[in-house]
Amino acid sequence: MKLILNKEELLNKYSRRKAMEEDFEQQVRKILNEVANSGDEALIKYAQEFDGFKGDLNNLKVSEEEIDKAYKEVDDGFLNSLRKAIKRVTDFHQKQLPQSWFTTEENGNILGQIYTPVEVAGIYVPGGTAAYPSSVVMNAVPAKVAGVKRIVMVSPQKGEGMNPYVLVAAREAGVTEIYRVGGAHAIAALAFGTKTIPRVDVITGPGNIYVTLAKKLVYGMVNIDMLAGPSEVVIIADSSAKPEYLAADMLSQAEHDTLASGVVITWDGELAKSVAQKVEEYLKLLSRREIILKALENCGGIVVVDDEEEAFQLANQLAPEHLELMLPNPFGYLAKIKNAGAVFLGQFSPEPMGDYLAGPNHVLPTSGTSRFYSPLSVDNFLKKSSVIYYSQEGFLADARDVIKLAETEGLFAHALSVKVRISNE
Repeated sequence: MKLILNKEELLNKYSRRKAMEEDFEQQVRKILNEVANSGDEALIKYAQEFDGFKGDLNNLKVSEEEIDKAYKEVDDGFLNSLRKAIKRVTDFHQKQLPQSWFTTEENGNILGQIYTPVEVAGIYVPGGTAAYPSSVVMNAVPAKVAGVKRIVMVSPQKGEGMNPYVLVAAREAGVTEIYRVGGAHAIAALAFGTKTIPRVDVITGPGNIYVTLAKKLVYGMVNIDMLAGPSEVVIIADSSAKPEYLAADMLSQAEHDTLASGVVITWDGELAKSVAQKVEEYLKLLSRREIILKALENCGGIVVVDDEEEAFQLANQLAPEHLELMLPNPFGYLAKIKNAGAVFLGQFSPEPMGDYLAGPNHVLPTSGTSRFYSPLSVDNFLKKSSVIYYSQEGFLADARDVIKLAETEGLFAHALSVKVRISNE
């Protein structure tokens, strides 16, 4: 496997990955349409076909007894770490809560903005190649902090039962109901509603390409957080960086799935060789070696550029989900970053710290979308409403301007709505 690449070779890999994603859209449309038209019947069919679900509608919803049982299957160390993570994530997201505001003008007009949570939030938790209690936390906590009362979780069941660590995380994080279904058909159920699964107002959470495309296609019927595709990390490093850190951080993303991306960018050719050597060493030790090899082949590598400036230009072009700066005084480089979902500074801030415990959300824009998307936050579960109150004095001061503007647009009933109030004064 060729690990050391030039810039053009890496960009070609990213282009091929994008083309691979687009091939799935027609299949996803078919699934969405069938669930929209046939509801639970289609949902169960696809759950059995794609998720390996063995049950029926009667046990699609996870019972409280099953969650109680899950607590007996997880160890105390996990529960302590989980609760610490929930507290850290909660504290961070509470700082995001916006304040409703009002302003009063001299003539007595009152203008403002109020925030209200959505009524029902749907969160997607992957369950294909691994179980992710951390994703439960990252999706449910900001919804709970925002004040959402009903948090509906969907996640595919693999094997005889749901993963106990995922179930415990759901209860601890505030999820109100759980359904053992995943994929595009789960997104369809959340968006359209079925007799079993309620229609939600917003869908959040990462998933595979089918999940991402389904979210893209139902947007507008419900809100979504973002189009989160395969996980990725880009690491900018100079000669001061430790090769073993860089190699391990590359591999930490590549193990997610075969379309994930781990990239190191450096202007030090010797460092690149050392990192490649460490990657080969570590691969022999990792259980998900085959997934990692395919991911590195599809969209990973170590890129040698001419200088620091070119490194940041390439990183901004890639607009990665995670960007690590393995550089002396990394805070000094923040101004060079234009596009990144989350930035990790220094040798003791590897990306997994953000995945689990740091506090900021790990649901982040991928595939170059950090050019315009932001991390999942409390804002995704809130709506803004404008508030307008005119006093009589303020109304009369503005009325003729509104009439003029309305008549200019040919909207004479708009103008009439204002005129009748003037004539009555």
